[in-house]
Amino acid sequence: MESESEPYVRLASLRQLHEVMADMNTARSLADTLQTVANGVVTALGYELACVNLVRPDGDLVVAAFSGNQAAEALITGRVGSRESWERRLSMGETWGDLVFIPHTEGWVLDDDDVPQWYTDGPAPRFEDEWHPSDRLFAPMYTPGVQGGQCGELIGVLSVDRPRNGRRPGAWGREALQMYTFQAAIAISNARLRANMQRALVRLEREQQALRASEESFRQAFEYAPSGMAIAEMGGDQHGRILRTNDALCRLLGRPASAMRRYSFSDLVHPEDIGTLLRTSAEGGRAELRLARRDGTYVWVSLRNSVVADAADGPRFLLTHVEDIEDRKRRELQLAHRASHDSLTGLPNSAELRSRLSSRLCQRSTHTGAALESVDAAFGHPAFDANGHGFDFRQGGATAFDGFDHHVHTVAPEGERDDGTKGLAVLFCDLDGFKSINDRFGHNAGDAVLIEVARRLSQCVRDGDTVARLGGDEFVILADGLGKADAADLAVRLRNEIIQPIRAEGRAVRVGASFGIGWAHCGMTADEVLKSADERMYVEKRSRPKQHRRAG
Repeated sequence: MESESEPYVRLASLRQLHEVMADMNTARSLADTLQTVANGVVTALGYELACVNLVRPDGDLVVAAFSGNQAAEALITGRVGSRESWERRLSMGETWGDLVFIPHTEGWVLDDDDVPQWYTDGPAPRFEDEWHPSDRLFAPMYTPGVQGGQCGELIGVLSVDRPRNGRRPGAWGREALQMYTFQAAIAISNARLRANMQRALVRLEREQQALRASEESFRQAFEYAPSGMAIAEMGGDQHGRILRTNDALCRLLGRPASAMRRYSFSDLVHPEDIGTLLRTSAEGGRAELRLARRDGTYVWVSLRNSVVADAADGPRFLLTHVEDIEDRKRRELQLAHRASHDSLTGLPNSAELRSRLSSRLCQRSTHTGAALESVDAAFGHPAFDANGHGFDFRQGGATAFDGFDHHVHTVAPEGERDDGTKGLAVLFCDLDGFKSINDRFGHNAGDAVLIEVARRLSQCVRDGDTVARLGGDEFVILADGLGKADAADLAVRLRNEIIQPIRAEGRAVRVGASFGIGWAHCGMTADEVLKSADERMYVEKRSRPKQHRRAG
């Protein structure tokens, strides 16, 4: 993943990172979770080696999982490093957010401490940000805080080595490793909690004496769990009604325990997530959905159900584990936004523009066309009207129907005159004189011009219209519901805004703009629509004298 050019990250890479994070939460045991954490670093984050150092009850750290090199794994797995040595490492070097980076120029002092480590061979770095074989990068893992943003106790350290691209991680790589480490800490904490609960449930089923002892153990785990827990009825008319909640869940939802007993989870779930809740199996089911807070807002949670028996043949209850994943969801949205928007201007990028444009278009299938020709022949009437909608002639009536699964067809004005038809206008904008600004004043000035042009274009369009940066000094505007005169007026307004002086690098500069207006209609692809608008822009650019293309 780190080999990709920042800040552009392929959606496939984001999906891969999301998948390895999901795998951490589905591992069956603590050992499987630890190995999954180590494997995920190598699989999705672009490092060749990864080691999970887990804090033992006595405070020292043991190498619990390793990935990337079988020889190194056999050499150091199970070995222990003292807490004192680890604290020394985590207090050295450079801090990259929550990460600790110790360059080779400082790390030599650690060669003789008791922390298990491996050595890699390789040449000395040839440039500043190249990874040195003796560089060290550590990601501390903490238990989830009692309140959002606060770190709990240290549960382990994730150490990585040998980035595949040979360079020290950049901003995206560091952010991805921090996010992954945060989720790994939650997965390890949850795996420990699940293991404790499973042991308690086994004791509950075996004997009455063990039952009493286990009830206290379960109460402690339930009440003081860092994440939300609830017990609900299972079966009968009151299925799903909440019987008991812990303090963490009450704080998460901002509701007292007495009020929580009046609800079931179906009462609290976001309306759009009801289907997700219903599809979740009662026995061992897991889902990610939104629950309502007392103030009317919603929080994203991971909800996991387990079945608990009160006695061997007694009533059964649902034990529901509720984990706050709001931060993870927010980061996923941020990553998705970075992948679909231009980093300089903040506008939708070329891929997002084509996606939005394609979502408005459809192409009539050959099967539908053949069927409608048969309707034409049978009734002597066209099966589709001018707007692309069909007619149902059954029972002697002519009822409009949509032959494209209720898709609202995009039509375009025809002819040179404005016939009153409203359509989806595609305005292709190319800046005039922009290259000379880059050549004369530098790329910083050029970037400032692009940012200001993007701002002016965005201010001049309506809510719901799209302004996108296609690349370089080319912009595209999608404006729906316009006639030909409306689109021409919009192009004039946009050009008049662009030609106003722009402050860049302490000086006032001007650029001009050429616009080509294309029209989208079903049956075209997004690329065909953009090509049509591009060609019209070049026709408009060539038709104007060179001295009039720029404002000055």
